[in-house]
Amino acid sequence: MSQRIVIDSLAFGREAGSLHGDLNIAGLTRVLDLLADSAGYLTYRVDGRVSPSNRSQLQLQVDGVLSLCCQRCLEGVEYPLAVRSLLEFVDNEGELTQEEIEDDSRDFLAAQKELDVVALIEDEIILALPAAPRHESCALPKAGQGSAKVSPFSVLTGLKGKA
Repeated sequence: MSQRIVIDSLAFGREAGSLHGDLNIAGLTRVLDLLADSAGYLTYRVDGRVSPSNRSQLQLQVDGVLSLCCQRCLEGVEYPLAVRSLLEFVDNEGELTQEEIEDDSRDFLAAQKELDVVALIEDEIILALPAAPRHESCALPKAGQGSAKVSPFSVLTGLKGKA
């Protein structure tokens, strides 16, 4: 990862901090293996706030287009990325109620003095990607194009009358 942006997760939320900018796709090292092409940029926005339960939160948005590797034809497939995540920070996971754990509208993370925002964005991108990206319709790659199909039993034809 070429870029590193570090924040204090609790202070960022309490102070209603805001970050935005562009990330070079080629710098997202954990995502590169899933891509057919690493050219381009993604735009991000991170806003801090305090929840009604008085916890620091981050509202994360990432937008752009990734060229993923189609699992059927192995060519690039354009994937529009639109990540929207609400992350709430807790000092201790034991303080969460069962109702909060079951709430799918937000995710909980351990509070950190030095939170790497780019790594967090990369985590959210990985979670948002499809397990097996593919085109709506594409052909399977052809092995041995143009060669005549040879039967594995054609050798036996020569032995047929020699016994």
